[in-house]
Amino acid sequence: MSHRIHDIPENDRPRERLLRLGPQALSDAELLALFINTGTRGENALEIGQRILREHKSLRQLSRLEPAALNEIKALGPAKTAKLAAAFELGRRAAQESSSAEVLLNTPQSIYHFIGAEMQALGHESVRVILLNTRLAVTRTEEVFRGSLNECTAAPRDLLRKALIHNAHAFVLIHNHPSGDPTPSDADRRITRRLREASETTGVVLQDHIIIGSPAESRPLPYFSFREHGML
Repeated sequence: MSHRIHDIPENDRPRERLLRLGPQALSDAELLALFINTGTRGENALEIGQRILREHKSLRQLSRLEPAALNEIKALGPAKTAKLAAAFELGRRAAQESSSAEVLLNTPQSIYHFIGAEMQALGHESVRVILLNTRLAVTRTEEVFRGSLNECTAAPRDLLRKALIHNAHAFVLIHNHPSGDPTPSDADRRITRRLREASETTGVVLQDHIIIGSPAESRPLPYFSFREHGML
């Protein structure tokens, strides 16, 4: 392969192929090349995209990197890093955005579709609450803290505080397992039980506790719902 994109036949260049065939026709490396735009000595933008994917195994893994980590990749630099980070964030926001002004979270599946892609993209553990009104429509989403969901850091009063401050009717507790396996730990089970008991005393409904993992052939679903398993 030539080390210059302009030496590739015009119809085979990523930009021209996208305009002619649509973005779905391009490979992951070709899409990356459009953001990378320019190459370096001995490596064109497409070759850089191919190398980055080889080094990071998949587009999903690449998208989970913090900007500082992206900036350390050979041949990127601050400008290209910013473009890639912005592209990944736009993709996450588009996946979360609904065409309806009111997003109803009345099933585990709807909760997963609302925030699953965003949580799967994180390289760290994040614990969040999604606040709901009486129709179980989303009013706001807030990160409670980062790190493992354990009994030392996740007191029920801290998890309930956001719901009480914003006068929510109900809330969903959600956190991710970066390992990809959404199976709840013993600590996850104990915290859910304590939170359910605390929410009952305040009158705020714990609609569900969802653990987000990653898709895999070895598991039927990429998430675990405590309500779906009869544990709420």
